[in-house]
Amino acid sequence: MSFSKQTLPIVSVVGLGYIGLPTAVLIASSGYQVHGIDINHTLLKTIQSGHAPFNEPQLEQLLEEVMVSGQLSVSDKIQPADIYFICVPTPIVSAAAQIEPDLSHVLSAVRQITPLLKKGDTLILESTVPVGTTNRIQDMLAQTGIEKEAIFIAYCPERVIPGNIMHEIVNNDRIVGGVNPSSAKHIADFYRSFVIGEVFETKAKVAEFCKLSENSYRDVNIAFANELSILCENQGVNALEVIALANRHPRVNIMQPGSGVGGHCIAVDPWFLVSGDADNAKLIRKAREVNNNKAAWVFEKVLSESTRFTDLHQREPNIVCCGLTYKPDTDDTRESPALQITSRLVEIYANIKVCEPNLTEHRTFKISSMEQALQKADIVCILVKHKEFLTDNFMSLLGQKRILDFCGATFE
Repeated sequence: MSFSKQTLPIVSVVGLGYIGLPTAVLIASSGYQVHGIDINHTLLKTIQSGHAPFNEPQLEQLLEEVMVSGQLSVSDKIQPADIYFICVPTPIVSAAAQIEPDLSHVLSAVRQITPLLKKGDTLILESTVPVGTTNRIQDMLAQTGIEKEAIFIAYCPERVIPGNIMHEIVNNDRIVGGVNPSSAKHIADFYRSFVIGEVFETKAKVAEFCKLSENSYRDVNIAFANELSILCENQGVNALEVIALANRHPRVNIMQPGSGVGGHCIAVDPWFLVSGDADNAKLIRKAREVNNNKAAWVFEKVLSESTRFTDLHQREPNIVCCGLTYKPDTDDTRESPALQITSRLVEIYANIKVCEPNLTEHRTFKISSMEQALQKADIVCILVKHKEFLTDNFMSLLGQKRILDFCGATFE
């Protein structure tokens, strides 16, 4: 099929989350007729009103444009199309002392799409999946009587970062892993119709491995920084100064430590490799454990400082937790270590305030402004390096309070 403007196929995007919605909006803005599908009716109402359900630069403006023009429509039922995107979640679950990927949403989407497929249609999987899943989907379709060569199928991993999705989804290089060469070429040509970055064609398993490798690589490197920060703390040395000076070496680039690792990619994807080959994914597993344990270590540090304050002043301290999201300057709290730490502290201490500049409300915590939160604070825990915590105003509010900076916001 040619992807000229005169013969544009209809597209259905299943799953309108952090990846699915920007993908649907971008493709619609490129001239395609797009159906967006999600079972969350509250989410659908928000989108239908032209509002983005999460904070992402440029997304809401483009969303409003394609909704008004009619290029994008949304529904809770999968609509017939020529190209189907699967962008549903793939969480991890604990089963028999092992962490495993949950493919139930992906497989459910495939089963719902299957009756709508016709010869020449395209099925694109963007959800993060274990190696071999795309070929498994091809086999599932074959069992229903669909010939393996009748449908173009590929795994095309997203590689964007929240806060810059609308730029990166267009400009980043893409990998198209086809179940066969014809699928790889056909679907790569489709991506080239709206992606500026280079599009590489490969096999499905290679593309699946690439996605998991990219995030596992980052997880391992962050684990080194987080472990180093604990070692430095135990020796009374400033870890950030060590890292800054060590990085002056021309072949050293140590990452920045933090409260742990969050988000739906780096904190999750390595387990997909571990679950597929637990005996050999030793370093990857250990990195996950180190990064998970960093959040527990942070919690214990706050607990220790609070106990010290109580012993000295004979009262419970007023604690402020600065940051709830999993990374700076976003409203995304998925798998956030800062959120986990704050939740544990609230179970123990009554006098806790939460400052999160990127959220106006939270279902569990009351969000306070910096001024409100810091006014009577005794201990300030900086958990996320938001730009608001790097300002002179924030620094002036800290005064002589006890500062526990776990992300380098106060390091010069």
